[in-house]
Amino acid sequence: IGGGAVWGDSSDDAESIRAVRLAHPTVCRAQSPELPSGLLEDERNTIQVFRRVSPSVAFITNKQLRRDVFSLNVFEIPAGTGSGFVWDAQGHVVTNFHVLQGGNAFSVTLAGGKTYEAKLVGTEAAKDLAVLRIDAPAAELVPIEPGDSAPLLVGQKVLAVGNPFGLDQTLTTGIISALGREIRSVAGNLIDDVIQTDASINPGNSGGPLLDSSGRLIGVNTAIVSPSGSSAGVGFAVPVNTVKRIVPQIIRYGKVKHAGLAIHVLADDFARRWGVTGVVVREVKPGGPADRAGMKPLEMDRWGRVTSFDILTGIDDREIQGYDDMFAALDGRRPGEQVTLRFRRGTREFRAVTRLVELD
Repeated sequence: IGGGAVWGDSSDDAESIRAVRLAHPTVCRAQSPELPSGLLEDERNTIQVFRRVSPSVAFITNKQLRRDVFSLNVFEIPAGTGSGFVWDAQGHVVTNFHVLQGGNAFSVTLAGGKTYEAKLVGTEAAKDLAVLRIDAPAAELVPIEPGDSAPLLVGQKVLAVGNPFGLDQTLTTGIISALGREIRSVAGNLIDDVIQTDASINPGNSGGPLLDSSGRLIGVNTAIVSPSGSSAGVGFAVPVNTVKRIVPQIIRYGKVKHAGLAIHVLADDFARRWGVTGVVVREVKPGGPADRAGMKPLEMDRWGRVTSFDILTGIDDREIQGYDDMFAALDGRRPGEQVTLRFRRGTREFRAVTRLVELD
């Protein structure tokens, strides 16, 4: 989607990343002591993965501007910290949107200890992802190697690296506890196919990488479920296949190009009050995909009483029972892509084919 993908084919990705690591051995393998004899194979694997990936993990500081009420001088104060990782040799660093939310300025500290002021490239709040860019020497930038989240299995070993409670370069391990989970992003949208893990994730881990036993990125640590706010063995990570779809668009366009039907809908609670299953269409943009499919906006009489409205009930083979279903059905689709809509007006059922457009 969006073209200009940073990583290209997976085989090329691996070769490119290996080339970067070989070109900068002092960053990737800085004075690592030899492994002692007698370690279990799993211990050796854990240590080797951490040594390999830790140069790619960054410490993110979110800063906010404040004005002194007496002098009126503007100054920066730290507003929070989180984790991130180097995406490419051009200095792009990926993290969570909520790590940067509310900030006016940001800094990135690389594994070598140097801190750089960072420019915000763009965000995708619906997936809780964001991209920063730093102007750092190529020798200090070690891109992480992206994996594939499609073939993951429950029970598979995973490792998380991040900066919980401001403690940088912290490693925790665990397994994949479940796949295909859904969590709600800070924007209120559902993020689907989320990875659940019992690897300890605490405040400050957000935005850091979740890795497989080969050290490949399989997810971005995003959220925890905990009554105390700290790790309770239930953490969630946005899958890397979502990251690989979103991040190149942010880098290229500064945003994600969303495809849609060019409609405005009523909130689900209104539909439920009316006893409606589906999405109630409030407005239809003239000339847009929904308009071309024959959908009509909500109509009212001169006394403000609703007289007619369309209900979107299906997109392709997916049943639409509410906004989340519609969002999921359109998520990842491209402008110009053809879809089949099913909708209802009163007792009449309609079915029409149309093409999605890029939303403003």
